[in-house]
Amino acid sequence: MDRDGDFTPARRRLSRRRLLQSAGALAALSLGPLRVAIAANESTSTIPTPTGADITGRLARYMVSARDTPLPDAAMLACKHRVLDTFGAMVSGSRMRPGMMASKYVRGLGGEPQASVIGSMFRTTTVNAALANAMCAHSDETDDFEPVTKAHPGSSVVPSALAVGEHEGQSGEALLRAVALGYDLSCRLLMALGPDLVRGSHRSAEGTASTFGSLGAAASLARLDETRMRYAISYSAQQVSGLWSWVKDKDHIEKAFDFAGMGARNGVEAVGMVQSGMTGVFDVLDGTHNLFIALSTNPQPEAMLDGLGSRFYVTETAIKTFSVGYPIQSPLDALLSLRKQYGLTPENVHAIVVRIPPDAEGIVGDSAMPDVNCQHLVALALVKGAVSFRDSHDVALMRDPAILAQRAKVTVQPDQSLKDPAAPRGAKVEVTLTDGRTVEHYTRFPPGTKENPLSTEAVNAKARDLMTPVLGAAKTDKLIETINRLETLKDIRQLRPLITA
Repeated sequence: MDRDGDFTPARRRLSRRRLLQSAGALAALSLGPLRVAIAANESTSTIPTPTGADITGRLARYMVSARDTPLPDAAMLACKHRVLDTFGAMVSGSRMRPGMMASKYVRGLGGEPQASVIGSMFRTTTVNAALANAMCAHSDETDDFEPVTKAHPGSSVVPSALAVGEHEGQSGEALLRAVALGYDLSCRLLMALGPDLVRGSHRSAEGTASTFGSLGAAASLARLDETRMRYAISYSAQQVSGLWSWVKDKDHIEKAFDFAGMGARNGVEAVGMVQSGMTGVFDVLDGTHNLFIALSTNPQPEAMLDGLGSRFYVTETAIKTFSVGYPIQSPLDALLSLRKQYGLTPENVHAIVVRIPPDAEGIVGDSAMPDVNCQHLVALALVKGAVSFRDSHDVALMRDPAILAQRAKVTVQPDQSLKDPAAPRGAKVEVTLTDGRTVEHYTRFPPGTKENPLSTEAVNAKARDLMTPVLGAAKTDKLIETINRLETLKDIRQLRPLITA
């Protein structure tokens, strides 16, 4: 005590702490099990009562229920196709410069060995593994694509699901449900913001979507309760980012981070922080300063929820048949169709006009990267009659005299008539022959779209072509067979020996 008989400042602080602890314990006794758990981590905060539309709460409740709800057969098959397709992208990307640099970076970070890094022999934290594997998945242009929103869900969702699922020892069925949820959150966020409005503000639709896709997958496998789902949504919302400046990346390294690695890291980190006991904002999708009004001039928040549980975006993404930028899928399909039908050769072709939607010109009109350069790839297809993974990434071919001679014949033109919301990545190719004839082909839906889907055998063939050079034939075949029956796998850690090299 001091001279006046009062406690010293240190004793007063101790008494106050004990009083607060006692009050907290008494309050906890009057709460249900969920609130007891919350009280243990929120000694000084209160949980507000939801008001208005409560988009955050309705989404959080669906996220909780979705992890225990069986998927319809069509969604289940689509999930397995997208998981395998993304594994193909991750494995092949692990031997490309963006993937190798990402793996080198996270190896240097160290960390607890919680999850595997594709194509390597080391493990690292879930956050680091998700970052590296996602950059591997978008090292090239092999990953899937949602034509309306322009999201690339697989490259962030699947690596996040793999990292958290592996750490948590979850089943293959749990992973598939998590992937479906991740695809939904990825695409629905853009639908709620308006994809064109996002790009109109110089933001990257792909970067915006990837964090929420990762959140959906990671939160499902972490089995967060509703309150912590709300907090994880908020931590993810704070990290949503991405600028359309990626179009200037000539090495595809920052692009791999912008499209996939950044979002995978953000979502897994958000879930991990909440798992550790961190609290956050309860209603980030509602009321003042919410995510929608911050990022869109005309948001439609209900689009975040519309059709949840009945419409699965994982069934709507397009699996690429060519490992090139998505706006080039239709031009290549059209040119190769004409080549086959009319026997086109470099010798009998005088000129080629490729018509693409206006918003695609800035992406594939003139790029230093071969896999996103429409003129180069059309010329390559004319010369070789196919576009292989190797050729589409061979920078040297951009200087090949035979390819350059044909590239000079190719003109890429934006066409307003192709601005079709129902087929946003269609293309027309017109070829003028040396005898004066003109032939043309319109590919509205290239192979791999929901309107023109690939069979399981075709997805297997694509994945086998991508993974065999890295993993070898036997390990590749076993991995494909395992993913085709992923819903029967009791623990996805069983995948570990199949994805290391």
